[in-house]
Amino acid sequence: QPGAAKPGQSIVARKLAGRSGPTVWSEFGALAAQTKGVNLGQGFPNWSPPDFVTEAAVQVLSGSSAAQQYTRTAGHPPLCALLAARYSMHLGRTISPDSEVAVTVGASQALFLSLQTLIEAGDEVLLLEPFFDLYVGQINLAGGTPTYCPLLPDGTGGWELDTDLLRSKITPKTKVLILNSPHNPTGKVFTAAEMERIAQVVRENPGLTVISDEVYKYVVHSDTPSGGDERLGSEGHVHFAKLDGMWDRTLTVSSAGKTFSVTGWQVGWIVGPSRMVRDVQTMLPFVQFCASTPMQEALVAVLKQADQPYKGERSYYDWLKKGYVSKREKLAAALRGAGIEPMQSQGGFFLIGDTSKLKVPEKYMQETTPAMPEMTRDWALCRWLALEHGVVSIPCSPFYSVANRHLGGNYVRFAFCKTDETLEEAAQALAKVPH
Repeated sequence: QPGAAKPGQSIVARKLAGRSGPTVWSEFGALAAQTKGVNLGQGFPNWSPPDFVTEAAVQVLSGSSAAQQYTRTAGHPPLCALLAARYSMHLGRTISPDSEVAVTVGASQALFLSLQTLIEAGDEVLLLEPFFDLYVGQINLAGGTPTYCPLLPDGTGGWELDTDLLRSKITPKTKVLILNSPHNPTGKVFTAAEMERIAQVVRENPGLTVISDEVYKYVVHSDTPSGGDERLGSEGHVHFAKLDGMWDRTLTVSSAGKTFSVTGWQVGWIVGPSRMVRDVQTMLPFVQFCASTPMQEALVAVLKQADQPYKGERSYYDWLKKGYVSKREKLAAALRGAGIEPMQSQGGFFLIGDTSKLKVPEKYMQETTPAMPEMTRDWALCRWLALEHGVVSIPCSPFYSVANRHLGGNYVRFAFCKTDETLEEAAQALAKVPH
């Protein structure tokens, strides 16, 4: 998003179009450490994984020596077989574990390799904004140019996509659309009707490929059905690749970290047609020999166990949904207590708060930081919340293009993937915010 790289910058800075140096993550991570405040910034759970997850890892690590060595570069065969079987049911077609699945080091690498294989210099990649900011850097590293179509508030606390606006953003250079549902940072879950409208735009543009980022697909906590008919724990989620004609046009990306509170395991995957997955598999040995064998082996047992009854619920996924609904509501009440209106969140870990009723102290508006040399209202507000009220959150303007950064001026992202004790501590701090 920043301007073109300048002479004398490093090779990486030039490849990232100037996106090097301090970031929103480094600044607010440092503020969390400095203030020792309640960290509702980054989206990682601050609790231990379920016992059946850690037990699976322990069993593998203390068991067969074969599981401690290299495995197949494109993915551990038992995990690929299980993923193929599950996605065969998700998508209503037979998925080949050998040619239509690739296992990666987390979903971030899956996204990176997908972009590396789909675009080259001069190609455009269309993003729905606000967007996960990692996308822009990965597009730059692949030689592409990001373009943008904003989601807009719908007047009822939700977010909507103007399909005609999306259609207008596609040019002859547009090669990829990145679709993220459940959506980070808004928490929007696209309905079946919305997905079908997007699919129609893709059908109208035969040169367009979709990367469907579905890392939060098991964290759908909406009370309103999306219209999807998914099973195996992902009820409420619509797999884009299942829509008519979209299998051949889509690489589906997901991972285990968000679902099982093991973001450090770093096991992700790509599912798609063999002609596209083949190129990812070709690149994998040039990036690393394989994703962690023991983590892949453990995940096989974890995925099987998660379908079974868990703590009084039909499955682990049902228990997970129930827990996140409760945490979402706790955080929403805390935000209202601070004069912040929570936007709707139907999936994922985050609530976006509308802070338009709060007055940001002028001194924070006048400050600049290395990561934000031209201060925005949301960034200043987040600094104020962290430094004076001990609550760390993330401004939304970094999730927008420079041209549309003003759209994020009143919005702040809060993570609720935290213990109830952490959320209660946040509520007590937020209750002291003047409004």
